Amino acid sequence: MENYTFRAIIEPDEGNTFHGFVPALSGCHTFGNTIEEIKLNLREAIICHIQGLLKDKLPIPQENDTLEIIQTFSKKEVSLVC
Repeated sequence: MENYTFRAIIEPDEGNTFHGFVPALSGCHTFGNTIEEIKLNLREAIICHIQGLLKDKLPIPQENDTLEIIQTFSKKEVSLVC
């Protein structure tokens, strides 16, 4: 049996809700009121997306070589005053 692993991003959204998406699966987005709800919604959305790809005999994207970084900049670094 083959396993699929995907990176999912969860961000705060309007009205104290959350938006979740999977960068490797174009169009795979969902929303939820809590972190737990968005995690469940993401799982369901990913499974549905993969099932659609399999039904259409399309390849399942993989993120084998993905590198994710988060960078922080001080106000001084991005200031227009040099």
